Amino acid sequence: MAGSGTAPLRDPDVALLRVEHLTVEFPAGRGRRVHAVSDVSFDVYPGETLGLVGESGCGKSTTGRAIMQISRPTGGSVKLAGREIVGTTGEALRQIRPEMQMIFQDPISSLNPRRRVGDIVAQPLEIWHRGDAEARTAKVRELLGAVGLDPDTAMGRRPHQFSGGQCQRISIARALALEPTLLICDEPVSALDVSVQAQILNLLEDMKARYGLTMIFIAHDLAVVKNVSDRVAVMYLGKLCEIAPPDELYRNPAHPYTRALLSAIPIPDPTVRPRRREGVAGEIPSPLAPPSGCRFRTRCPRTTSRCETEEPAMTAAGDGHFVACHHPVVEPAPVAG
Repeated sequence: MAGSGTAPLRDPDVALLRVEHLTVEFPAGRGRRVHAVSDVSFDVYPGETLGLVGESGCGKSTTGRAIMQISRPTGGSVKLAGREIVGTTGEALRQIRPEMQMIFQDPISSLNPRRRVGDIVAQPLEIWHRGDAEARTAKVRELLGAVGLDPDTAMGRRPHQFSGGQCQRISIARALALEPTLLICDEPVSALDVSVQAQILNLLEDMKARYGLTMIFIAHDLAVVKNVSDRVAVMYLGKLCEIAPPDELYRNPAHPYTRALLSAIPIPDPTVRPRRREGVAGEIPSPLAPPSGCRFRTRCPRTTSRCETEEPAMTAAGDGHFVACHHPVVEPAPVAG
């Protein structure tokens, strides 16, 4: 599984976000480097939601942070509405930032504990001089109401006085204050209870429709991603292995790793026997020294000598379906029962 190549990319004149050959590496001492993201390419059309899934440590959060230029890419290209972001610095990058906002995994630690909620949500408006004090207060009240919080109660309180789900609502309100075109959600519900997860997911869908958002939804839970995404991209060890519409991906996963992830989804029905797990063994290799050829070959039940020497590229496996595998699976996924 490698995912090199730009086969999944579509019309550049339509795409709001276009990522090509994105690479992010970090120094690890003694001349070693962590290969966090390696040659990743995808795009997102206006109004779409791209789900980005994979195991912990696969590079999905680093990909989102690299798009935001929080973690600076080592190489590749990131274009927002046709404007190159990689290599942009100073005032030029500052002018682009309001159009991209991010919701972080831990809602409580992402909020300043010393400031009141009204000030937290208003801060982006103050920094960018959007309106006078009265207009900013009205905007804050509108945003808090939109995310399901009572402005009169919430504005004067501090983050520690709210639950995790409420703090995530505050984070969403803050992210929407500057009316961005692209919203990157980095595992926004993984730290929340299941009932609260559903509320936040429904809220994000409402906000997407209300504010015309384009989203990247990063998660490790495929069941969650299926319900919110227009396309799903699967990552493993810094590489993309499969991209497809969610129904197609769940019905006909072509990559052995995708099939393994799907087989691990629990079925909330005690009368249904658990599905047999796909034959994935071993531990994830170190990103300091990823395997040659296909990075998934050390755990793949279909590996051959070709996988050791030749890196697979993204190729079409159907309408809008792309996979990076020398030996893709062609039969449908097993049905629970």
